Amino acid sequence: MHHHAYLWTGPKPRFDQDALRRPPHPDPPPPGSRPELIQRYREVAAQFTTSDLPPLETAYWLVKPGTQVRGTWRAGEPGAVTWLSGQLDQHSPRFVTARQRTALLASVAERLRWGGDVSLGFYLERPAFLSLALVACSPNRAQPGLTCPAQGPTDPGR
Repeated sequence: MHHHAYLWTGPKPRFDQDALRRPPHPDPPPPGSRPELIQRYREVAAQFTTSDLPPLETAYWLVKPGTQVRGTWRAGEPGAVTWLSGQLDQHSPRFVTARQRTALLASVAERLRWGGDVSLGFYLERPAFLSLALVACSPNRAQPGLTCPAQGPTDPGR
């Protein structure tokens, strides 16, 4: 098992586009549905896997293009926590105290040890939002049927 890192920053109104943050329903609208509904379904079906928006369910990062992976680490390696720590240092020094950061990173390390996913979100300067995720792969506990976006663990710094 390994973990992939993902990062997204952008305007909060874009982050709030929930339809593009969830996978399309497995069944398309039935024949005779309103044209707007059919068009919206097609739009979401086409854009969900290619959109850089963070998915509502963390595991669905795995269906996004592999180019969105910011790093990959084998389970048990400290690199994923180190990466997350660096992101917190860079993006959130104004609103995450040293004590909160230490507790948060300890919690993240524990979750990664048992193969869980990590998803964090922070408001930056208004109206921007930061989304950080570490997603277990091969397999993912929440969605074991999702395939890995990479061939396997690689060095961080992608």
